[in-house]
Amino acid sequence: MKLWHRVAIGVGAAAGLALIVGLSVYQSGKNVVTVQTAKVQREDLTSVVSASGEIKPKTYVNIGANAFGKITHLYVKEGDHVRKGELLAQLENVQSTADVDANQASLQAAQTDAVAAEAALKTAQADLLRAQADYDRNKLDWDRAQHLFQDGLISKSDFDSRSDAWATADAGLVQAQARVAQAKAQTDSAGKHVAQDQAMLTRFADVLKKASYAAPFDGVITNLPVREGETVVIGIQNSPGSTLMTLADMSVITAEVKVDETDIVNVHLGQPAEVSIDAIPNKVFHGVVSEIGDNAIIRSTGVATSQQSSPSEEAKDFKVVVTLSDPPADLRPGLSTTAKITTASRKNVLSFPIQALSVRTKAQLEQEKATPGSVHAAAPQKELSAKEKEQEVQGVFVIRNKKAVFVPVAAGIAGTSDMEATSGLKEGDEVITGSYKILRTIRSGTGVKVDNSLPKKEDET
Repeated sequence: MKLWHRVAIGVGAAAGLALIVGLSVYQSGKNVVTVQTAKVQREDLTSVVSASGEIKPKTYVNIGANAFGKITHLYVKEGDHVRKGELLAQLENVQSTADVDANQASLQAAQTDAVAAEAALKTAQADLLRAQADYDRNKLDWDRAQHLFQDGLISKSDFDSRSDAWATADAGLVQAQARVAQAKAQTDSAGKHVAQDQAMLTRFADVLKKASYAAPFDGVITNLPVREGETVVIGIQNSPGSTLMTLADMSVITAEVKVDETDIVNVHLGQPAEVSIDAIPNKVFHGVVSEIGDNAIIRSTGVATSQQSSPSEEAKDFKVVVTLSDPPADLRPGLSTTAKITTASRKNVLSFPIQALSVRTKAQLEQEKATPGSVHAAAPQKELSAKEKEQEVQGVFVIRNKKAVFVPVAAGIAGTSDMEATSGLKEGDEVITGSYKILRTIRSGTGVKVDNSLPKKEDET
């Protein structure tokens, strides 16, 4: 055989061998996907619920108009510190002052009439005692005259005279009793007039008092929307009255935030919180949860669900109040704030990246087990009901023998980027964390290749 024939045969054999090797490599890598991974490790975890809101004093009141009238004096301005009982504003009170003066005079007259009626009653009672004495004396004389007349010791005229005297005394007693009854009635009437005038005076004094506004507690005037000379009105049904000012007790400051309905179940009284205020950057204040609202608030309207006539499917929040333990002296109500509430803490627990968590239905897992070549293909299959097939199982994909294996995981608290694994994983396990597209489509038993370099932009998308 010639040399060039041998060379040609050798080249052809080498090319065939290379083709076979290439095909085998291609076939082995055709079902392999590139993934990013992370190790299961032990660390300290803290679960935090973040919510935004505004700074508010714990105690504040909107002082509204209690009467209709013009403001004649404003004794404070916005930002003033006031003491309890200090006069804040004064409305015109000419008419109400006149009403009080008139009723005071009427009350004094009624009291005078009551004193006179009491004196008349005492006089009538004294007359009644005198009439009673006269009646008793004349009754004895008449009884004695009857015996003397029967014995013939007195004349008929003397007997008739004593009888007439007794009858006159009896009539005088009846008259005195009637005068006492009349005096008692007049005394009662005078007392009722006094009570009536006292009630009217209390009413008009209350009207006069409502023209003056005093501070209900120590605090700071945080809002003063009116001026001297303006006319204010009292609120009526479906129409709020005029607000003269807002008084706030700045000794206790709170951050009132709105927590999403999915997080509120983890928030409890007494939990610590870190509060940041937009107006005071690069500084964190501390506080504790002091109040949790019971009614959900519709996010788009800010109205509580208890005030809604029909149910709403909109997103809802719950009011949570965090009392600051170290508020700055120059803090103002209404400043925007964010509170990070620590709902749970764990020390030295197994954790894995949150993005590694996936959800599969039991039907999908059973289908993957039945796939030829799957790592679970030889396991006996159990028939699931339709309801069981729809049940979801959360877990992660763990790399074992260069294949992705879905492992159910019982998750605990969630930190900023990691989640606690209470069962299903062990320290050192390598779990698949990305890309998001791979985690959605990967199947248990798929061959994988680890590439923890920066992901491509399209993969992240």
